[in-house]
Amino acid sequence: MLLYIVRHGDPIYETDSLTERGKLQAEAVGKRMFDAKIDRIFSSPMGRAMETAEPACRLLGLEKNIEEWTHELGPERITPFPDGNPKSITFVQNTYFLENGANELSYKDSFDCPGINQSQMKSAASYIEKQGKDFLRRLGYQEENGVYRILKNNEERVALFCHVGFAKTWLSSLLHIPFHIMWASFDYTHTGVTVIEFKNNENGITAPRCLCYSDVSHLYSEKLDLKYNNGIEL
Repeated sequence: MLLYIVRHGDPIYETDSLTERGKLQAEAVGKRMFDAKIDRIFSSPMGRAMETAEPACRLLGLEKNIEEWTHELGPERITPFPDGNPKSITFVQNTYFLENGANELSYKDSFDCPGINQSQMKSAASYIEKQGKDFLRRLGYQEENGVYRILKNNEERVALFCHVGFAKTWLSSLLHIPFHIMWASFDYTHTGVTVIEFKNNENGITAPRCLCYSDVSHLYSEKLDLKYNNGIEL
């Protein structure tokens, strides 16, 4: 199975919808999903993710399957670190998550990292991890001690349209990347596509493998701008 994790397009957060730029990005990634021959489409229940999924659904003739657990993170990522002012951990300078030996923390201990340990991210990540395991079990892969038993050889290509905070949290768990490393060192741009392979090995055991991360080749193909989150031109 190939799992395509797609962030929504350029958003209007106040209305939970897409800008005109975001709609063009959605059409571009929709064409990519068509070319990839996606078999099933899942989406967050939030408007900007569902709107991004619409062109792919239209081109492929598929329905959106809503997965409530994939909605974007909310107050659980608020921390007062380091100045006492409440803010998302996204807006904490990334070096604070890595300094003074914190870069050596394991996944299990990563939620003790300064800043993150003053948020509710540990419980949020635990919820996403649990729901993600159930989602993958429904697709044919049962997590057992860090790897996955193949319940059925799923040859499908599955797309999930979601959000940056959610995606980084779930990928941290899926790939056993310490959460603070994922948060500090990996970003995810609008309609970025990450592809995770679950190879159907003959011995019946598999593990997720990242084939690409936050790829935006579909934007280049459609001659759209490559401004990373409306900022850096790639």
